[in-house]
Amino acid sequence: MSIRNIAIIAHVDHGKTTLVDALLKQGGAFNAHEEVGELIMDSVPQERERGITIYAKNCSIHYTDCRINIVDTPGHADFGSEVERILRTVDCVLLLVDAQEGPMPQTKFVLKKSLELGINPIVVINKIDKPAARPMQVVDMVFDLFVKLGANDKQLDFPYIFAIAREGVAKRKLEDESKDLTPLFELIMEKVPEAAQNKEAVFRMQPASLSYDNYLGRLGIGRVFEGTLKTGDKVFIKREGKATRSGKISKILINEGLKKVEVPEAIAGDIVTVAGIPDIYVGETITTDENAEILPAIQIDPPTVSMTFLVNNSPFAGKEGTLVTTRHIKARLDKERETNVGLLVEDIPNSDSYKVSGRGELHLSVLIEQMRREGFELQVSRPEVIMRDGPNGKEEPMEQVIVDVPEEFTGGVIDSLSRRKGELVDMKTEAAHTRLEFKVPTRGLLGFRGDFIIDTRGEGILSHSFIAYEPYKGDLPGRTRGSIISMLYGEATAYDIWKIQERGQMFILPGTVMYEGMIIGESAKDQDIVVNLTKGKKLTNVRASGTDEAITLTPVRPMTLEQALEYIAEDELVEITPKNIRLRKKLLKEHERKRAK
Repeated sequence: MSIRNIAIIAHVDHGKTTLVDALLKQGGAFNAHEEVGELIMDSVPQERERGITIYAKNCSIHYTDCRINIVDTPGHADFGSEVERILRTVDCVLLLVDAQEGPMPQTKFVLKKSLELGINPIVVINKIDKPAARPMQVVDMVFDLFVKLGANDKQLDFPYIFAIAREGVAKRKLEDESKDLTPLFELIMEKVPEAAQNKEAVFRMQPASLSYDNYLGRLGIGRVFEGTLKTGDKVFIKREGKATRSGKISKILINEGLKKVEVPEAIAGDIVTVAGIPDIYVGETITTDENAEILPAIQIDPPTVSMTFLVNNSPFAGKEGTLVTTRHIKARLDKERETNVGLLVEDIPNSDSYKVSGRGELHLSVLIEQMRREGFELQVSRPEVIMRDGPNGKEEPMEQVIVDVPEEFTGGVIDSLSRRKGELVDMKTEAAHTRLEFKVPTRGLLGFRGDFIIDTRGEGILSHSFIAYEPYKGDLPGRTRGSIISMLYGEATAYDIWKIQERGQMFILPGTVMYEGMIIGESAKDQDIVVNLTKGKKLTNVRASGTDEAITLTPVRPMTLEQALEYIAEDELVEITPKNIRLRKKLLKEHERKRAK
């Protein structure tokens, strides 16, 4: 049986997972009696809630006498490390591009990585049923992007096909009649090279991702580059600069549709899962010959944003979570680092805290949310951009930002990003909608999304992706408003919130239990305000006009995890527990804050 390995790459929300759904359904991955849902590959609860793919996942289908291994990849820039390592396991990529939006920042990022590896992509122009779709124009835009990224002549002559992934339809030409994905299957068989099956050579494979099974333990998932492996074989695990270790393969699994099926042997060209090596790591070489050459290391772009993770030491510590100690947090971060190769964890000497670095705020907030759901209590600091020393001094990460907004909001967005050291690169207006392209320091985007939603009344679309490090752009304006801080421990009353709400935006509801130093709102001025919300209304048995005003509370703004991380200043922390997200000052007592200043 021949094997073809493909990855599906695209910008976020261009239809990768939906296309995989259609390929699985039409590729016979399900039996007639099985109930098939939507976004089948988004199996992690957070992926379904957020509506994005976070982890790269494998599946396979059969077409004629060929097995097609498919890898569904994340579209968000923060999870780029998932895409980078998975590209080494495939021979071709399907590059999905929205027929209306055209190439976006992450399209450029994933395509650049594919072209550098010498892969010849197949372009799929998806969502051609959109009212504002412009498929042929988007094909030209994709060609321009290929040229800009330095594609060779063979890569520039890319095949393209049109699709409506949601309906499971593909067509070679726009005017063609089509009822299914047969044209896409045929194009894959025609253009994707068969995986080389060099079975006589010494066995070598390289895990591109890891998984865990309660019965089998740690699993390595990767491509067999050459040779064959049988269950029970002794193997050697090699890594640059490390001593060679040995292990024994207890099970070999391959993908059949979405299921993992045990097989007696792994053959060259296939993507397999192996069990039996308890300390296997991404990028290591598994071989049956101790003297075999090590496969090239998987290169991952460095992290750009860091945060400090601390043990929760607030007055409410230990009341809502079960995993609260330094030991628990350290063990969890070490476990995450094993599978999440884009993450960097460093101990901070003489403290109960760790510096955790990732590819963006979302990358880190997904980890924090997962820990919270597992029962952890912790505190985190404001995200900080990682600077580095360049040949001409300090350098900082820059991002390509694409903004789609109604024309009336264009001026406000340009003004806002210019103040954050953004540089306008391109601007196009079509049918009362404007597309702006900027180059902005990563620092300038921290906390920007909330302002952007307000400035565009929720009608704008913001996408960004890391480009490169450039010389430091100078100081940026900080937060322009202070915090409203609780003065005492106690329960907030509706009367006190009503009296104080004219001085800012509240974050809490009546009945919320507070502690001294907890942030309960955002001040309308640029200074912090310390207030007492526990007094309540003093009642007497004398009634008088004017004392019984109706209490009317303005709606509060409950903080989500991402909003809290964007909001806090350098002297503030986010306290995260399984039940609550609270904001607090690092120094809880007012006299300590004054002394620190």
